[in-house]
Amino acid sequence: MQRRTKIVATLGPSTDDPKVLDDMIQAGVDVVRVNFSHGTHEEHMRRAEQVRNRARAHGRQVGVFADLQGPKIRIDKFKDGKIHLVEGERFVLDASLDPDAGTRERVGIAYKQLPQDVDRGDTLLLDDGAVVLWVEEVKGMEIDCRVVVGGELSNNKGINRQGGGLSAQAITDKDRADIKFAAEMQADYVAVSFPRSADDIHEARELLRQAGGHGGIVAKIERAEAMDALEDIIAATDVVMIARGDLGVEIGDAELPAVQKRIIKVARTMDRVVITATQMMQSMIENPIPTRAEVFDVANAVIDGTDAVMLSAETATGKHVAKVIEAMDRICRGAERQRIDMGFERRSRVQFKRIDEAIAKAAMYTANHLGVKAIAALTESGATPLWMSRISSGIPIYALTRHVETRRKVTLYRGVYPVSFDVTTTDHPQVNREVIDELVRRGAVRDGDLVIITKGDLAGVLGGTNAMKIIRVGEHVLNVE
Repeated sequence: MQRRTKIVATLGPSTDDPKVLDDMIQAGVDVVRVNFSHGTHEEHMRRAEQVRNRARAHGRQVGVFADLQGPKIRIDKFKDGKIHLVEGERFVLDASLDPDAGTRERVGIAYKQLPQDVDRGDTLLLDDGAVVLWVEEVKGMEIDCRVVVGGELSNNKGINRQGGGLSAQAITDKDRADIKFAAEMQADYVAVSFPRSADDIHEARELLRQAGGHGGIVAKIERAEAMDALEDIIAATDVVMIARGDLGVEIGDAELPAVQKRIIKVARTMDRVVITATQMMQSMIENPIPTRAEVFDVANAVIDGTDAVMLSAETATGKHVAKVIEAMDRICRGAERQRIDMGFERRSRVQFKRIDEAIAKAAMYTANHLGVKAIAALTESGATPLWMSRISSGIPIYALTRHVETRRKVTLYRGVYPVSFDVTTTDHPQVNREVIDELVRRGAVRDGDLVIITKGDLAGVLGGTNAMKIIRVGEHVLNVE
């Protein structure tokens, strides 16, 4: 059984060894993430090229996902690297302080507008909520706080305002430069950090297209106010990431499980891809096996219908890169063996807007009720297999396309597998035969199995899928049209 849920792994110092990359690819990584919050453009380009070269050597397609840093809502640095705050103490966030001059009494902040965004009575959460400050007074560039929850605080830790409401723009000048670079490195996806509205997504897409990039846009849901505009943001984007770190801090950890389920459900209903991220296998940064809580976390996301699960520090800086991917692969497969909710009642009242969408959904309904073993979608853009993947099923969907960009894009779609296939003829019986031969060669089907093929009357036409063909493997397919 092929794993349907995709695995995204973050590149970093721990993955620079070519042997480690080979192990990652063999373990089953589908998409790699380059984090623009760290490293240089040269490092990111080298890592992306190295991944693509090694994937090609293994006969695999691995997507590349560029993650923008977004606004730096962080404290600056301490003279001694870190301090320890005690409950009840006074502590000052000082926007006028030198970036490297932090002490036990005060520290600078990278986001200079923070004093304008907070008032007395606000709660500020530092380092994903590990340290909690209560705002007593705002005086010019200084925010006087009282420590509510103390602990160790080190350089460059993030700041969140409980309940959200910080005015920082989602796309910074650094992000604009990074978007141009993402286009240059031919990133398959570009993620927008801290979007507040659909306008942020539209801006990122326009900047990427102006730079010549063709990748999809990922909206990282990590602000409380993003939940108020959730449907609009999802409608504007290609992929939704549930960024549970900052989101959990802003809305409260107790609210996070229900919100995660809601985002997955809404994204799938709106035919968008969804990634579940943050601390999924956190203990495996150090340990060779996951905790039982992590196993349940990954499995629950899979059962809820997430397209992909993501690893961050676990692979970027962790000690057991291949083992964590293997563990995630094992957990995903186990969760996928659970009962599948077909979900047709909810979708039966939806009116299709396009012919290719209607063909995709009809193919899935037929496949799930006819005992079909595989679905072959001949595609230019990847739209048809995307729609197919929104319907829950255990049937593999093969995206057959001549475009390498499309093959990389579908690496993120649940249950979809890219296949290099160049349709150079409008002879439909010959195309059918070549498709079946390819699936047989891959071991996906054998004599007697039913296969659904979707395609268009004219090869190479974007959005032209208008036909569905059911074929039994082993029967003559030259005269089935």
